Amino acid sequence: MNRRYFGFSVHRVIAIALAASALPGLALAQTAEEKPEELIQRISTEVLSTIKADKSLQGGDTAKLVALVDSKVLPHLNFARMTASAVGPGWRQATPEQQKRLQEEFKTLLVRTYSGALSQVSDQTIVVKPLRAAAEDKEVIVRTEVRGRGEPIQLDYRLEKTPGQGAGWKIYNLNVLGVWLVETYRSQFAQEINAKGVDGLIASLTERNKVNSGKK
Repeated sequence: MNRRYFGFSVHRVIAIALAASALPGLALAQTAEEKPEELIQRISTEVLSTIKADKSLQGGDTAKLVALVDSKVLPHLNFARMTASAVGPGWRQATPEQQKRLQEEFKTLLVRTYSGALSQVSDQTIVVKPLRAAAEDKEVIVRTEVRGRGEPIQLDYRLEKTPGQGAGWKIYNLNVLGVWLVETYRSQFAQEINAKGVDGLIASLTERNKVNSGKK
């Protein structure tokens, strides 16, 4: 059966989850000498090894999977930028309280999506391609391939280098099989906002998250 998560095929979701799993320790591990593509390769290898060695994660322990994604993955995303970009023009129409709710529900959606896919990781590996960027660039695209069963899956990261305390590289968008994640959500969210407004989008996300969690 070809399961789908909020419009994404299971193969795409697995790739997204692997992309997210490359993130733990981004901010902590970043050094002046470590290049973005080296960091992605190192962290990907470490996290994939952890998943493959943990039978409870492979077995679909929902609570443990959600905790893993929530504590190790999402803190290393530029989540405010991702949410604002996904909501699009509607973000500027939203009140501060609505923006807060959108971030909370979007976060929950991604946590559930990633945790559902992580349990399906088996023999995948990530191959990082040479980075085409200047040393002074503050935003880069790291291009990789997820290799395992079947054809390789294209997986690209957009990263930005954040200054100040907690400085380091953070991901704000993912490209899976030629489709940027944030832009895909933006088109879906725009339909909801056009039909029912910002509160309608919040309600729709809340309902989807309840369904994904098994709650009625």
